[in-house]
Amino acid sequence: MNLSEAVRAGTEYLSRAGVADAQTDARLLLEWTMGITRTEYALDPLRVMEAEKEQVYLEYIRKRGRRIPLQHLTGEQEFMGLSFHVGPDVLIPRQDTELLAEEALKALKPGMDVLDLCTGSGCILISLERLGKERKAADETNSFIGSDVSQAALEVAERNKARHHANVSFIKSDLFENLEGRYDMILSNPPYIRTDVIGELEEEVRRYDPILALDGREDGLFFYREIICRAKAHLKNGGLLFFEIGCDQREAVTDLMRKNGYREIHAGKDLAGLDRIVTGRYDIS
Repeated sequence: MNLSEAVRAGTEYLSRAGVADAQTDARLLLEWTMGITRTEYALDPLRVMEAEKEQVYLEYIRKRGRRIPLQHLTGEQEFMGLSFHVGPDVLIPRQDTELLAEEALKALKPGMDVLDLCTGSGCILISLERLGKERKAADETNSFIGSDVSQAALEVAERNKARHHANVSFIKSDLFENLEGRYDMILSNPPYIRTDVIGELEEEVRRYDPILALDGREDGLFFYREIICRAKAHLKNGGLLFFEIGCDQREAVTDLMRKNGYREIHAGKDLAGLDRIVTGRYDIS
């Protein structure tokens, strides 16, 4: 097949398998297999594929047809303009989460100590460190620490740290269990899906994202309650707490923060107009 025929065949297969945006996925898998850019594909769509590459591509298409996420096949996902290693041990970074990173970047200043709980791939923390320095919002006096209960996730985070030459540290910890000291900023995209609705999620999510990164227990608020309460012992005076939230959790999370003494509580919406982040400040009494 030539490149155009391959994309057409891949699109037809994925469409029959019920994959959303089948044409885009077919083209991206082709570009990944061939090691070419979208521009190179557009300039030479009649280029004939080598037999070996054609077989590799068709195998990728078959796997995507089984709803294995595209990012698990390529091992890559872009976040905040940076490319990150991903896989079945970490939540695939979503565009919605970029709002959390952008809001944290606005508040970031040189010398701040930053903690990212439930760090997963490390994409939020590494983006803050890299882009913070790029934007002069951070320097070598900052500390950036990420923690996760999953050792497998931390191994992915360490790969991303090395990829981006980031001056960050990762610690295995069940929330604050192995963490000491106080921070100017604590941020987290914790598990927030109610246990009883995980089975209703898209097949790619419920079958292939790690359950540890999804399950927010009975009401989806378990980790918010834990972090909001326990963060008070780990925030400096006037320290900031940033959360990603589910689109129906703004009222519950802001109420939890208010009852625990946080002030300047704000909620932010994503590009779809849905509630996506909640932030607040804590003063040590």
